[in-house]
Amino acid sequence: MRRRYSDEEILAELRAAAERAGRSPTMREFAQDPEARVHPQTVIEHFGTWNAAKRAAGLFPRRFLTRDELLEQLRGLGDELGRTPTARDLGARRRSLPSASLYAHTFGSLGNALREAGFEVLQGEERLERAVAQGATLALALGRLPKMADWAEARRSDPALLSEWQVYRLLDVPRGAWTAFQYLVRGRLLEDGAEVRPDGTLGGAD
Repeated sequence: MRRRYSDEEILAELRAAAERAGRSPTMREFAQDPEARVHPQTVIEHFGTWNAAKRAAGLFPRRFLTRDELLEQLRGLGDELGRTPTARDLGARRRSLPSASLYAHTFGSLGNALREAGFEVLQGEERLERAVAQGATLALALGRLPKMADWAEARRSDPALLSEWQVYRLLDVPRGAWTAFQYLVRGRLLEDGAEVRPDGTLGGAD
């Protein structure tokens, strides 16, 4: 006997499928999802069309989003955050916003989309310069040169920071990239008049 699903149960199935796929699923993707308990036809019977169901679930029908609409979504998120959005921000809102992969597919990269939306997107040397400045600020707060674990902890409360692995990859060295980054942070602190001891602690720190 065919089970009867409520509208909310169906919407929950759609959202769960989107979580597994990392994007708003097509009807075919949903039908091929082995964990989905609802048939696409049941979804349509309840909501009239596939895309109407996805809108009700807070999922964006990918083919109906124009470039301008995608950019508007980015600008709205930027206004909400008060800074340039990141892929991590989009991932945290995947039920209500387009995915970073959709921006990459449409614009070539998320960075291209952000620039077209009017955000500042740093590249190369600019990113490294920003990371070194942030590293110096973090060192002053810690009383020592930051380790990767320190950076990861700081980023949990400040998503504007690059991730520790993004910082790591900014240094084009065969090994010891974080040590090389600490060396740059040490140089910045010394330029700013701070005392940095051989063990990485700062003068005046306990």
